[in-house]
Amino acid sequence: SCVCPLCDDCAGHEGHPCVDLDQGLDQTRVQLQEWLTALKNRQPQVSEALSQVRDILQQLTNQRAAIEEDIQSGFEDLHKQLDVRKSVLLMELEVTHELKHKVLQAQMESLAGCGGDMSALGAQVEEALAGEASVASLGLEQELGQRLEQTLGLVVRSDPEENDQLDLVLETDALRKSIHNLGTIVTTSAVASQSEAMGAGLEQCIVGHPASVTIVTRDKSGGACKNGNAILSAEVFTPDGSIVDGEILDHKNGTYEFVYTVPKEGDFSLALRLYDHHIKGSPFKLTVNKPSEAEVSPSTTTRRGKSPGQKKKGSKRASSALGTPRRKHQNPIEDDLIFRTGTKGRNKGEFTNLQGVASANDRILIADSNNQCVQIFSTSGEFQSRFGVRGRSPGQMQRPTGVAVHPSGDIIIADYDNKWVSIFSSDGKYKAKLGSGRLMGPKGVAVDQNGHVIVVDNKSCTVFIFQISGKLVSKFGSRGTGDKQFAGPHFAAVNKNNEIIVTDFHNHSVKVFTLEGELVLKFGSNGEGNGQFNAPTGVSVDQNGNIIVADWGNSRIQVFDGSGSFLSYINTSADPLYGPQGLALTSEGHVVVADSGNHCFKVYRYLQ
Repeated sequence: SCVCPLCDDCAGHEGHPCVDLDQGLDQTRVQLQEWLTALKNRQPQVSEALSQVRDILQQLTNQRAAIEEDIQSGFEDLHKQLDVRKSVLLMELEVTHELKHKVLQAQMESLAGCGGDMSALGAQVEEALAGEASVASLGLEQELGQRLEQTLGLVVRSDPEENDQLDLVLETDALRKSIHNLGTIVTTSAVASQSEAMGAGLEQCIVGHPASVTIVTRDKSGGACKNGNAILSAEVFTPDGSIVDGEILDHKNGTYEFVYTVPKEGDFSLALRLYDHHIKGSPFKLTVNKPSEAEVSPSTTTRRGKSPGQKKKGSKRASSALGTPRRKHQNPIEDDLIFRTGTKGRNKGEFTNLQGVASANDRILIADSNNQCVQIFSTSGEFQSRFGVRGRSPGQMQRPTGVAVHPSGDIIIADYDNKWVSIFSSDGKYKAKLGSGRLMGPKGVAVDQNGHVIVVDNKSCTVFIFQISGKLVSKFGSRGTGDKQFAGPHFAAVNKNNEIIVTDFHNHSVKVFTLEGELVLKFGSNGEGNGQFNAPTGVSVDQNGNIIVADWGNSRIQVFDGSGSFLSYINTSADPLYGPQGLALTSEGHVVVADSGNHCFKVYRYLQ
């Protein structure tokens, strides 16, 4: 029997309403199933987006808390300075007033005493003159006459011996203006999904020649941002994970320029990120070609420092004229390589873009950046252990670049992409983090003689000094070319005077500062001669105060005395370096360096 609600009698033939209804129901169900599948496929995307937004929201909250703390501490410090100045002024006022008051009070008392004596003497004379003159009064009158003569002969200073001036010059107009302009909340509405890049450097460039890319930041509606200060990162990398550094220039009008130089030909990728998210089209495919004969001709090219690809051979040289002749016998010797450890890979004892190096407690620690871990070796090169897992949660790593060992034995890791410094126990157990909300891109870490953690923030061009508890002690530095400024600083070391030695990558120099941020020493310039640099990276200092520097662009290691005078090279000719990064001294007094381009670390003899 027919159950069709549209008719009383149904044969179920084609075209009949009940048949059309069945087909419609089937089609609807098929469509619903397809939509349900699509919905389920999109749910992970929404969940991932939700997680990203939640992370950004948390970072925003952290940033607000950190900035609020900076504002509070900054103004508390200003209040303290104002209170100190007020106390000094009040003290100066009290002392000055007391000195003047004492002089005038003494003069007043002297004059009052003199006036009293005169009045008394005058009364005695008047009394004598009013009496009868007699032989008996003659003696008294003669005595009074002598006293009158003496009194009249006294020199009385009637002019004031001090003045009453007490003025205050309080020049507050300039200070009020400074206070009015004190501090700025820096932000931008730029988002990665709308921002874009342009320029020939997006697609191709020439080996050894600077190339540039222009980045235009836009807001969520696609409108061009008009102000700078956005946090951009850029990197050129090969399929094997090697990374080429460059410099980002902020034009302060919403546009930025990334300038980079690639040392070898091949196919590369160019990643441009805004707040850790790829902008439109990123990563870009980049082809690097050999220069033509005209481009490499000495007559048409101004030579700069050699790139890592040119593998300049180190050689033993005598101290420069500015060096210390008596230290000549302590320079490194020929054939300095002791051993090398590592190959390209992701297994134990293999590396992908190794960066920072530390040596303590008869161990060598390597920050294996693209493998998201720290690997530990004996001082003879045997693998011992490794720790670290990729991620953005506390205890995880996202491009570790710097490593140091605290006197307590804790291992301190600069996590570049997570924008914090992680602290692990000596056996790799996570303990804490510091600098979250303050750091923008920490590259190198070191520990001073007070146990403070020195952090070189590559992105903000600032050196931060923290207590191991995470409390900020001080900070100094900004982006620029001045003595107290940096352009992409990389690593740091601390000498026996507790001074901080920083490699200023794009300024091609090494700078030494006090803990308060005062410049003590600066040396180096761009080039390939003795004492010159092409982007210095790793740095260490020996017990005699000599400074050892990894010269990244020239692929060599240079040695300087404590005053910055060139002493020598470490001989690397047997197995040339290619883009050395972190550098440290072992307990035996040897130099260990991260040979990033060759995916290994090397240990060289070094006579202190």
